[in-house]
Amino acid sequence: MGRPTEVRVRVPASSANLGPGFDSLGLALALYDEVDVAAVADGLTVEVDGAGAGVPRDERHLVVRALRRAFAVFGDAPSGLHLRCRNAIPHARGLGSSAAAAVAGAAAAAALAGRDVAAESDALLQITAGMEGHADNAAASLFGGFVVAWNNDDRFDAVRADVHPGIAPVALIPEVESSTATTRGLLPATVPLADAAFTGSRAALAVLAFTRRPGLLLPATADRLHQEYRRPAYPESAALVDGLRAKGVPAVISGAGPTVLALTADGTLPSGLDLHGFTVMGLPVDPFGVTVEVS
Repeated sequence: MGRPTEVRVRVPASSANLGPGFDSLGLALALYDEVDVAAVADGLTVEVDGAGAGVPRDERHLVVRALRRAFAVFGDAPSGLHLRCRNAIPHARGLGSSAAAAVAGAAAAAALAGRDVAAESDALLQITAGMEGHADNAAASLFGGFVVAWNNDDRFDAVRADVHPGIAPVALIPEVESSTATTRGLLPATVPLADAAFTGSRAALAVLAFTRRPGLLLPATADRLHQEYRRPAYPESAALVDGLRAKGVPAVISGAGPTVLALTADGTLPSGLDLHGFTVMGLPVDPFGVTVEVS
Protein backbone atom coordinates (compact mmCIF):
# COMPACT_ATOMS: atom_id res chain seq x y z
CA MET A 1 0.00 0.00 0.00
CA GLY A 2 1.46 3.36 -1.01
CA ARG A 3 1.47 6.43 1.15
CA PRO A 4 -1.56 8.66 0.53
CA THR A 5 -1.46 12.40 1.07
CA GLU A 6 -5.01 12.72 2.42
CA VAL A 7 -7.39 10.44 4.27
CA ARG A 8 -10.98 10.67 5.46
CA VAL A 9 -11.86 8.79 8.64
CA ARG A 10 -15.40 8.05 9.82
CA VAL A 11 -15.75 6.75 13.36
CA PRO A 12 -18.88 5.78 15.31
CA ALA A 13 -19.98 6.80 18.77
CA SER A 14 -20.04 4.19 21.50
CA SER A 15 -21.79 3.35 24.73
CA ALA A 16 -19.68 1.71 27.41
CA ASN A 17 -20.45 -0.31 30.55
CA LEU A 18 -24.02 -1.17 29.43
CA GLY A 19 -24.99 -1.61 33.05
CA PRO A 20 -22.82 -4.20 34.78
CA GLY A 21 -19.90 -4.30 32.31
CA PHE A 22 -17.85 -1.52 33.88
CA ASP A 23 -14.82 -0.74 31.66
CA SER A 24 -15.40 -3.99 29.77
CA LEU A 25 -18.56 -3.94 27.61
CA GLY A 26 -19.14 -1.57 24.71
CA LEU A 27 -21.57 -0.98 21.87
CA ALA A 28 -20.91 0.96 18.65
CA LEU A 29 -23.69 3.38 17.68
CA ALA A 30 -24.58 4.94 14.33
CA LEU A 31 -23.61 8.52 15.14
CA TYR A 32 -20.39 9.60 13.49
CA ASP A 33 -17.48 11.99 13.63
CA GLU A 34 -15.70 12.49 10.33
CA VAL A 35 -12.13 13.75 10.08
CA ASP A 36 -10.14 14.71 6.98
CA VAL A 37 -6.38 14.65 7.54
CA ALA A 38 -3.98 15.89 4.87
CA ALA A 39 -0.19 15.79 4.80
CA VAL A 40 1.14 19.29 4.06
CA ALA A 41 4.56 20.90 3.75
CA ASP A 42 4.72 22.24 7.29
CA GLY A 43 2.75 23.45 10.29
CA LEU A 44 -0.52 22.34 11.87
CA THR A 45 -4.01 23.64 11.19
CA VAL A 46 -7.20 22.29 12.75
CA GLU A 47 -10.75 23.14 11.66
CA VAL A 48 -13.70 21.96 13.75
CA ASP A 49 -17.39 22.00 12.83
CA GLY A 50 -20.20 20.71 15.02
CA ALA A 51 -19.73 19.36 18.52
CA GLY A 52 -16.62 20.48 20.35
CA ALA A 53 -16.09 23.57 18.21
CA GLY A 54 -14.56 25.33 21.22
CA VAL A 55 -11.77 22.80 21.85
CA PRO A 56 -8.09 23.78 21.41
CA ARG A 57 -6.91 23.79 17.81
CA ASP A 58 -3.27 23.05 18.40
CA GLU A 59 -1.19 20.11 19.65
CA ARG A 60 -3.62 19.72 22.57
CA HIS A 61 -6.45 18.66 20.23
CA LEU A 62 -7.26 15.02 20.94
CA VAL A 63 -7.15 13.93 17.31
CA VAL A 64 -3.74 15.56 16.95
CA ARG A 65 -2.48 13.86 20.11
CA ALA A 66 -3.62 10.50 18.74
CA LEU A 67 -1.97 11.21 15.41
CA ARG A 68 1.32 11.95 17.17
CA ARG A 69 1.14 8.79 19.27
CA ALA A 70 0.35 6.66 16.26
CA PHE A 71 3.09 8.17 14.10
CA ALA A 72 5.53 7.29 16.90
CA VAL A 73 4.49 3.67 16.35
CA PHE A 74 4.06 3.58 12.57
CA GLY A 75 6.71 6.12 11.55
CA ASP A 76 6.63 8.20 8.35
CA ALA A 77 5.09 11.26 9.99
CA PRO A 78 4.56 14.08 7.49
CA SER A 79 6.22 17.42 8.17
CA GLY A 80 2.87 19.19 8.44
CA LEU A 81 -0.80 18.35 8.95
CA HIS A 82 -4.14 19.90 8.10
CA LEU A 83 -7.24 18.56 9.87
CA ARG A 84 -10.90 19.21 9.30
CA CYS A 85 -13.18 17.66 11.93
CA ARG A 86 -16.94 17.38 11.45
CA ASN A 87 -18.29 16.19 14.77
CA ALA A 88 -21.75 14.79 15.40
CA ILE A 89 -20.95 12.95 18.65
CA PRO A 90 -21.77 15.27 21.58
CA HIS A 91 -18.94 15.92 24.01
CA ALA A 92 -19.05 15.00 27.70
CA ARG A 93 -22.32 13.07 27.37
CA GLY A 94 -21.14 9.47 27.74
CA LEU A 95 -21.18 8.60 24.03
CA GLY A 96 -17.48 7.99 23.56
CA SER A 97 -16.46 11.27 21.91
CA SER A 98 -12.92 11.14 23.29
CA ALA A 99 -12.41 7.52 22.21
CA ALA A 100 -13.80 8.36 18.78
CA ALA A 101 -11.30 11.22 18.44
CA ALA A 102 -8.46 8.93 19.48
CA VAL A 103 -9.53 6.26 17.00
CA ALA A 104 -9.88 8.84 14.21
CA GLY A 105 -6.37 10.19 14.77
CA ALA A 106 -4.70 6.80 15.15
CA ALA A 107 -6.41 5.31 12.09
CA ALA A 108 -5.55 8.39 10.02
CA ALA A 109 -1.90 8.11 11.01
CA ALA A 110 -1.78 4.44 10.06
CA ALA A 111 -3.26 5.19 6.65
CA LEU A 112 -0.97 8.18 6.02
CA ALA A 113 2.00 5.98 6.92
CA GLY A 114 0.95 3.56 4.19
CA ARG A 115 -0.28 0.85 6.56
CA ASP A 116 -3.28 -1.42 6.08
CA VAL A 117 -5.58 -0.09 8.79
CA ALA A 118 -7.43 -3.40 9.22
CA ALA A 119 -4.16 -5.28 9.60
CA GLU A 120 -3.01 -2.81 12.28
CA SER A 121 -6.10 -3.28 14.45
CA ASP A 122 -4.14 -4.54 17.46
CA ALA A 123 -1.66 -1.67 17.33
CA LEU A 124 -4.55 0.79 16.98
CA LEU A 125 -6.27 -0.72 20.01
CA GLN A 126 -3.10 -0.42 22.11
CA ILE A 127 -2.66 3.22 21.10
CA THR A 128 -6.25 4.33 21.59
CA ALA A 129 -7.11 2.30 24.68
CA GLY A 130 -3.82 3.43 26.19
CA MET A 131 -4.95 7.03 25.82
CA GLU A 132 -8.25 6.21 27.52
CA GLY A 133 -6.99 3.83 30.20
CA HIS A 134 -9.62 1.24 29.22
CA ALA A 135 -10.62 -0.38 25.96
CA ASP A 136 -14.42 -0.57 25.92
CA ASN A 137 -15.18 2.65 24.02
CA ALA A 138 -12.11 2.50 21.79
CA ALA A 139 -12.71 -1.14 20.83
CA ALA A 140 -16.36 -0.43 19.95
CA SER A 141 -15.38 2.51 17.74
CA LEU A 142 -12.61 0.48 16.11
CA PHE A 143 -14.47 -2.76 15.48
CA GLY A 144 -18.19 -1.92 15.58
CA GLY A 145 -20.91 -4.14 17.04
CA PHE A 146 -20.73 -5.37 20.62
CA VAL A 147 -17.34 -5.74 22.30
CA VAL A 148 -15.94 -7.34 25.42
CA ALA A 149 -12.67 -5.68 26.43
CA TRP A 150 -10.07 -6.42 29.06
CA ASN A 151 -6.46 -5.65 29.91
CA ASN A 152 -3.47 -7.29 31.53
CA ASP A 153 -0.94 -4.81 32.87
CA ASP A 154 -0.38 -2.43 29.94
CA ARG A 155 -1.84 -4.62 27.20
CA PHE A 156 -5.42 -4.23 25.99
CA ASP A 157 -7.53 -6.86 24.24
CA ALA A 158 -11.08 -7.04 22.92
CA VAL A 159 -13.36 -9.41 21.09
CA ARG A 160 -16.22 -8.34 18.86
CA ALA A 161 -19.61 -9.97 18.37
CA ASP A 162 -22.65 -9.21 16.22
CA VAL A 163 -25.60 -7.68 18.04
CA HIS A 164 -28.95 -9.44 17.89
CA PRO A 165 -31.14 -7.71 15.26
CA GLY A 166 -33.97 -7.42 17.78
CA ILE A 167 -32.17 -4.64 19.68
CA ALA A 168 -32.88 -1.02 18.70
CA PRO A 169 -30.96 1.40 20.95
CA VAL A 170 -32.42 4.81 21.74
CA ALA A 171 -30.22 7.49 23.29
CA LEU A 172 -31.76 10.09 25.59
CA ILE A 173 -29.23 12.88 25.62
CA PRO A 174 -29.52 15.62 28.26
CA GLU A 175 -28.46 19.21 27.80
CA VAL A 176 -26.05 19.02 30.74
CA GLU A 177 -22.54 17.62 30.50
CA SER A 178 -20.69 15.21 32.75
CA SER A 179 -17.00 14.75 33.52
CA THR A 180 -15.59 11.23 33.51
CA ALA A 181 -13.02 12.27 36.10
CA THR A 182 -15.79 13.57 38.37
CA THR A 183 -17.97 10.48 38.06
CA ARG A 184 -15.03 8.12 38.61
CA GLY A 185 -14.25 10.07 41.75
CA LEU A 186 -17.63 9.04 43.16
CA LEU A 187 -16.81 5.35 43.01
CA PRO A 188 -15.76 3.56 46.20
CA ALA A 189 -12.47 1.73 46.53
CA THR A 190 -14.30 -1.45 47.57
CA VAL A 191 -17.81 -2.85 47.15
CA PRO A 192 -19.69 -5.54 49.10
CA LEU A 193 -18.99 -9.09 47.94
CA ALA A 194 -22.69 -9.64 47.25
CA ASP A 195 -22.73 -6.66 44.89
CA ALA A 196 -19.59 -7.87 43.11
CA ALA A 197 -21.10 -11.33 42.64
CA PHE A 198 -24.38 -9.84 41.41
CA THR A 199 -22.56 -7.66 38.88
CA GLY A 200 -20.39 -10.51 37.64
CA SER A 201 -23.41 -12.68 36.95
CA ARG A 202 -25.21 -9.89 35.12
CA ALA A 203 -22.15 -9.00 33.02
CA ALA A 204 -21.89 -12.63 31.91
CA LEU A 205 -25.61 -12.68 31.14
CA ALA A 206 -25.26 -9.45 29.13
CA VAL A 207 -23.00 -11.16 26.59
CA LEU A 208 -25.75 -13.70 25.90
CA ALA A 209 -28.50 -11.08 25.93
CA PHE A 210 -26.83 -8.70 23.46
CA THR A 211 -25.87 -11.41 21.01
CA ARG A 212 -28.55 -14.14 21.21
CA ARG A 213 -31.29 -13.57 23.80
CA PRO A 214 -32.45 -9.92 23.86
CA GLY A 215 -35.41 -10.94 26.03
CA LEU A 216 -32.90 -11.20 28.88
CA LEU A 217 -31.67 -7.61 28.57
CA LEU A 218 -33.64 -6.27 31.52
CA PRO A 219 -31.99 -8.51 34.13
CA ALA A 220 -28.71 -8.53 32.18
CA THR A 221 -28.30 -4.74 32.39
CA ALA A 222 -28.93 -4.50 36.14
CA ASP A 223 -25.94 -3.03 37.96
CA ARG A 224 -24.77 -2.59 41.55
CA LEU A 225 -21.16 -1.68 40.84
CA HIS A 226 -21.13 1.94 39.67
CA GLN A 227 -24.40 3.56 38.57
CA GLU A 228 -25.94 4.06 42.01
CA TYR A 229 -22.75 5.57 43.40
CA ARG A 230 -22.72 8.07 40.53
CA ARG A 231 -26.38 9.08 40.95
CA PRO A 232 -25.50 12.45 42.56
CA ALA A 233 -23.68 13.47 39.36
CA TYR A 234 -26.76 12.97 37.15
CA PRO A 235 -29.93 12.63 39.25
CA GLU A 236 -32.31 13.34 36.34
CA SER A 237 -30.67 10.68 34.18
CA ALA A 238 -30.69 8.17 37.02
CA ALA A 239 -34.40 8.85 37.59
CA LEU A 240 -35.08 8.32 33.89
CA VAL A 241 -33.26 4.97 33.99
CA ASP A 242 -35.43 4.01 36.96
CA GLY A 243 -38.58 5.06 35.11
CA LEU A 244 -37.72 3.15 31.95
CA ARG A 245 -36.80 -0.02 33.83
CA ALA A 246 -40.01 0.19 35.87
CA LYS A 247 -41.86 0.09 32.54
CA GLY A 248 -39.91 -2.97 31.43
CA VAL A 249 -37.40 -1.21 29.16
CA PRO A 250 -33.75 -2.23 29.64
CA ALA A 251 -32.02 1.09 30.27
CA VAL A 252 -28.59 2.11 31.51
CA ILE A 253 -26.40 5.14 31.97
CA SER A 254 -24.24 5.36 28.86
CA GLY A 255 -20.59 5.35 29.88
CA ALA A 256 -19.87 8.01 32.46
CA GLY A 257 -23.20 9.68 31.65
CA PRO A 258 -25.33 11.59 31.65
CA THR A 259 -26.86 10.10 28.48
CA VAL A 260 -29.37 7.30 29.06
CA LEU A 261 -29.37 4.36 26.66
CA ALA A 262 -32.66 2.49 26.25
CA LEU A 263 -32.36 -0.92 24.60
CA THR A 264 -35.74 -1.18 22.93
CA ALA A 265 -37.06 -3.85 20.60
CA ASP A 266 -38.39 -1.47 17.95
CA GLY A 267 -37.07 2.03 18.69
CA THR A 268 -40.18 3.22 20.56
CA LEU A 269 -40.41 4.36 24.16
CA PRO A 270 -43.36 3.85 26.51
CA SER A 271 -45.68 6.74 27.29
CA GLY A 272 -45.73 8.57 30.59
CA LEU A 273 -42.01 9.36 30.83
CA ASP A 274 -40.72 12.79 31.81
CA LEU A 275 -38.34 13.56 28.95
CA HIS A 276 -37.99 17.27 29.66
CA GLY A 277 -34.40 18.31 29.07
CA PHE A 278 -33.57 15.21 27.01
CA THR A 279 -33.15 14.85 23.25
CA VAL A 280 -34.40 11.47 22.06
CA MET A 281 -32.34 9.93 19.27
CA GLY A 282 -32.68 6.48 17.79
CA LEU A 283 -29.16 5.16 17.26
CA PRO A 284 -28.91 1.80 15.50
CA VAL A 285 -25.91 -0.37 16.22
CA ASP A 286 -22.97 0.36 13.94
CA PRO A 287 -21.65 -3.02 12.71
CA PHE A 288 -18.48 -1.83 10.98
CA GLY A 289 -16.46 0.44 13.26
CA VAL A 290 -13.96 2.93 11.89
CA THR A 291 -13.70 3.32 8.11
CA VAL A 292 -10.92 5.04 6.18
CA GLU A 293 -10.87 6.43 2.64
CA VAL A 294 -7.54 7.40 1.09
CA SER A 295 -6.78 9.79 -1.73
